[in-house]
Amino acid sequence: MAYIYRKKSQQKAPVTRKTLLKRIVLILALFILAGSVSYPAGANTLIDGWNRITSLSIPHVEYPLVLGLDLQGGSHLEYVADLSNVPLDQRGDAMDGARDVIERRVNQMGVSEPLVQTAKAGDQWRLTVELAGIRDVNQAINMIGETPILEFRIQNEQANRGLTEEEQQMLLEANKAKRELAEEIFKRAQAGDPIQSLSEEYSDDETIRAAGGDLGWVLDQRQYIKLKELGQDLNPGDAYPMMVDDGQNFYIAQVEEKKDAGQEIRASHLLIQWEGGEQSAQSRTKELALELMEKIKSEVTPANFEEKVMEYSDEPGADKTAGDLDYFRRGDMVPPFEDAAFALTKGAVSDVVETQFGFHLIKKTDERNVSDLRVRAVVLRQMTAADILNTEPWVRTELTGKQLKRAVLDFDPQTGAPIVVLDFDSEGTALFAKMTKDNIGKPIAIYLDGSPISIPTVQTEITGGQAVISGSFTVNEAKLLAQRLQAGALPVPIELIAQQTVGPTLGSESIALSLKAGLIGFLLVLIFMILFYRIPGIISVFALAFYVAVVLAIFKIIPVTMTLSGIAGFILSIGMAVDANVLIFERLKEEFRTDKPLQVSVDEAFKRAWSSIRDGNVTTLLVCLVLYTFTSSLVKGFALTLGIGILVSMFTAIVITRTILKLFVSTPLSRALPWFFLHPRNKAS
Repeated sequence: MAYIYRKKSQQKAPVTRKTLLKRIVLILALFILAGSVSYPAGANTLIDGWNRITSLSIPHVEYPLVLGLDLQGGSHLEYVADLSNVPLDQRGDAMDGARDVIERRVNQMGVSEPLVQTAKAGDQWRLTVELAGIRDVNQAINMIGETPILEFRIQNEQANRGLTEEEQQMLLEANKAKRELAEEIFKRAQAGDPIQSLSEEYSDDETIRAAGGDLGWVLDQRQYIKLKELGQDLNPGDAYPMMVDDGQNFYIAQVEEKKDAGQEIRASHLLIQWEGGEQSAQSRTKELALELMEKIKSEVTPANFEEKVMEYSDEPGADKTAGDLDYFRRGDMVPPFEDAAFALTKGAVSDVVETQFGFHLIKKTDERNVSDLRVRAVVLRQMTAADILNTEPWVRTELTGKQLKRAVLDFDPQTGAPIVVLDFDSEGTALFAKMTKDNIGKPIAIYLDGSPISIPTVQTEITGGQAVISGSFTVNEAKLLAQRLQAGALPVPIELIAQQTVGPTLGSESIALSLKAGLIGFLLVLIFMILFYRIPGIISVFALAFYVAVVLAIFKIIPVTMTLSGIAGFILSIGMAVDANVLIFERLKEEFRTDKPLQVSVDEAFKRAWSSIRDGNVTTLLVCLVLYTFTSSLVKGFALTLGIGILVSMFTAIVITRTILKLFVSTPLSRALPWFFLHPRNKAS
């Protein structure tokens, strides 16, 4: 018993009323500051009045609440990924990596909680990106940017060799077998087998197979030009009367739909260029070019036009093609050229026409009305030499941006030019060391977005895991490149296929109704607390008001992007804040029934309620941590707002409510009005 007595005698002395008053002042000051941030309109009105009275210049409170896409709208971008070089079993991981890179990149630009989703549509993998508050689609595209695809390539020593006899024989046999298969499929189609089912079974291309052989409208698809030409006299439902061979593929096809596409013409031209013109390799001035063209024009007739083209034209290959442009429609050529060509009669030669490419003479050789066709076909790809030989001058290696650990802006110590220094991880260091060891005295190409930006020659093996990208960079360009590489090089190329500005998921009326419902619910909770718990209930109302002001201020200062899921997390945390007060007040009732003094009852109530509040909130915080770490940005908003709300609710329940309660029970009012303080027989402290 003596031991117990000594332990009790070492308890802390009660907090004095003066100390409690100081704490109340600090709480009120924090409440005013948080309220000013949460509701800046009211605070700024008071600031304006004070500035007028005192001639001061206190700045306005400027902390807007950041809303998500579902509350304020923004931009929607759709990308398709090129996974042709990724094994089938690794494509899902590659898309997850691309999603993570884009999320990091957009977050670096200050857009919180972007919605980045991956989906598979047929044989295509797509990335959907939604950016809240970015109404300018071009700005959204620029934010994501052309995230660099970093590659290290080595020389292809077999790029220019021809096929061996064995390879030539293999090529012939493969195409012979493919032709025989195509002829067999053609016979089955003639016998009545549907093209769609045949295409789903036999077409080589996965996308065509998934579409049941639907090639779409073929007029503007250059790879299907032979199908367009041979199908002009066919009607919807007609099958092509023969197997079509365009040198690249075998087609067993039929026309699904047909529509008039207007007129197309065939023309040839003679081109004279000048220095500075687009795609020009000439050194003559524009004046000399025009003088030469006028001379040629005086010599040209419809009969000798092709001859003069082959003699004079600056167009590459014109000596073989005689300037023939094949058939084209309006919109295919630049306007000045197109207008002049369509205005000619068949067989006539134009006057001199100027475009950004140079001066032209144009001869219209044919004109016809053309139909566009929607074609369904079985497409069998023919093998080419490129399938056997890799004709690219540079071949890819395993070393890419995936192994990049760090990218920083630096300056060349000799020239002072900006450079980007790359540090590789352990895997990249080993790959780079082997690549440099195997290619001493040979060039290595550093590719960015498919283009070589630096081709240094290896002097010695490099084992330090560091490479340098140099080029004609400005400081800003090098800095931006380093930032993008640091954010993460995309594991696969992506191409923008759709873009649009989207409105909020909820209209303003729906948001107003939701806010109204939330306020009504909040008021009902406050009324319940006051009626059921009386004076402690009134104290809890202030604690909840303090809680709401502080949480909203934190949301604005960080800032936290408020989405529908984020609002749900905030509302749930309010409920947990109320729950903490209820636990404390129920414990307080139990203590009062033992007829303990008020001060002792309050201390014991908080002490006994704390373990339940702590355990419940810590468990929920752990769930929030898991959700924030391992889920998508949509769920992260819920986890973040709930986690912040729980931390603040613990502070308000244990500090704010306790301080005010202890101050109240230290006053005569708590003894004069015992019923208002939960129990009619409370003893004085």
